[in-house]
Amino acid sequence: MKIICQKDLLVEAVSNVSRAVCSKSPIPALEGILLKAQEGQLVLTGYDLELGIATTIESKTEQPGELALSAKLLLDIIRRIPAETVSILSDEKNLATISGGASEFTIPGIVAEEYPELPNVEQKSDLMIKQGVLKSMIDQTLFAVATTDSKPVHTGSLFDIKDSSVTLVSVDGYRLALRREPLVTDLTTRFIVPGKTLSEIAKLLRNEDEDVFFIVSQRHIAFQISGYYVVSRLLEGDFLDYNAAIPKVSKTTVKVNTRSLTESVERTSLLISDRLRSPIRLAVADHKMQLSCSTTMGKAHDEVDCEVSGEAVSMGFNNKYLLDALKASDCDMVKLEINGALSPMRMIPLEGDSFLFLVLPVRVKNDD
Repeated sequence: MKIICQKDLLVEAVSNVSRAVCSKSPIPALEGILLKAQEGQLVLTGYDLELGIATTIESKTEQPGELALSAKLLLDIIRRIPAETVSILSDEKNLATISGGASEFTIPGIVAEEYPELPNVEQKSDLMIKQGVLKSMIDQTLFAVATTDSKPVHTGSLFDIKDSSVTLVSVDGYRLALRREPLVTDLTTRFIVPGKTLSEIAKLLRNEDEDVFFIVSQRHIAFQISGYYVVSRLLEGDFLDYNAAIPKVSKTTVKVNTRSLTESVERTSLLISDRLRSPIRLAVADHKMQLSCSTTMGKAHDEVDCEVSGEAVSMGFNNKYLLDALKASDCDMVKLEINGALSPMRMIPLEGDSFLFLVLPVRVKNDD
């Protein structure tokens, strides 16, 4: 194999494809990127057996061939090559010589046959959505994906497609995040995409008005995003019945400025740390929201103006869960719907139903 590529194109491609590469693996090939030199182009593939990313860049191909190279080492080398073009040459011993300007590196490669093939996603459904819309949906729900394996199915987000709309739902046992958007399709289907996959996809979604195409099969999903092909396994299992988990009635409704409440929670949280954990008490009455917190470090109190209708209520929340929801809301004002001190609090926009966040309360001691 012998190719010459533009350095900036190669660095960007290797950097993005590396997101699907294992940082440490007993199988050396999984720590590498597969380079496949074809006429006029170089195909780069990263695959950790769960997530795969592939892309193609222009190259001057003097000798076709394929070889896997350590992703980390390759990226470190080409980033520091002091030239606008990079040459990669491999020999029959699978040694790769990477050069540019006065710099030259020779590193061992891995035979292409040892690199796992990306799964073939049989097209059962072909869907399309704008990049900006999908990125916004992921950004507003990814924070609620479970990070522990106590229920593996909740380490991903549910795509619920029906009635010409797509609903994206994440839940971790303490909070729930839901985002809904119209979708041009007659399809009715549900599938669960790993949180890691969605996190990496969000980083590739840079052109708001371009379309993302995705194909879903029984076990895999594949995305076409601005020249990148992303394939991921789907999670199996019974996802939470999110409709049943969302309270349908409320005794108290609060309309509050999102930024004001966020800043108030952040101020009140100054006495809370990983070592000093304590809930924030949130008391609503008389068009005021009073926030307080008590730890061995001291006590904090703050208040925010708001519009209240219904019963007065006082309840406790994990400060991080409350902040995550507020920061994901992406609107100037939010509506909080509360059905008593022990019921989950709903956070929704003032108008419409584009998003819904549930935050479970925690018990607080009467320490007044």
